[in-house]
Amino acid sequence: MSEVKEKEPLFSAKNLKLLTNPFSQENPIAVQILGICSALAVTAKLKPAFVMALSVMVVTGFSSMIISLIRKGIPSRIRIIVQLVVVAALVILVDQILKAYVYDVSKQLSVFVGLIITNCIIMGRIEAFALGNKPWPSFLDGIGNGIGYGIVLIILGFFRELLGAGTLWGYRIIPESWYVANGGFYENNALMLLPPMALIGVGLIIWVHRSFNKNLIEKK
Repeated sequence: MSEVKEKEPLFSAKNLKLLTNPFSQENPIAVQILGICSALAVTAKLKPAFVMALSVMVVTGFSSMIISLIRKGIPSRIRIIVQLVVVAALVILVDQILKAYVYDVSKQLSVFVGLIITNCIIMGRIEAFALGNKPWPSFLDGIGNGIGYGIVLIILGFFRELLGAGTLWGYRIIPESWYVANGGFYENNALMLLPPMALIGVGLIIWVHRSFNKNLIEKK
């Protein structure tokens, strides 16, 4: 009798590595320099940045899993079209949920939710991983890359809103009494809310990340 092959645990060391590597060592923004456009556009405030990060995570995870499930039945010549259809369907679903439950944030995100379809992180993970792996690892890989992308967005949103408006998630953090207009010493830095500062912020995050992960430079 042939030996029965044991199933790999859902959260084996290998699978956990797929999930956690994109947080730092293979971060899609800080290491792979992907998805920067949306990172610049939606991080003026923390709440839209968080919602965008969550949306991309959901789309990346489920699109990778779905494509992995049907990968053997997709003709190679139309695989990009099939991928776009799957991603577009998920983006429409996410967009409708946002409009139903967080309409104010949906309005702030505007067209950028729809542009998740063109996010190179999503298509990149489908092409590089989901087309050659099983559904569960593909799902973890997609979720991990979505979280890695989200970490950078949330860091940017945190500092841009705090230093640019003195608030976080819309709540006042820096007391009114600290402001110059009220006899204090502090003034908001309006530059933090402008797109150029988001680009500078991404650059600083990449610089700090690589300063603490010099092995990434050595590999190149």
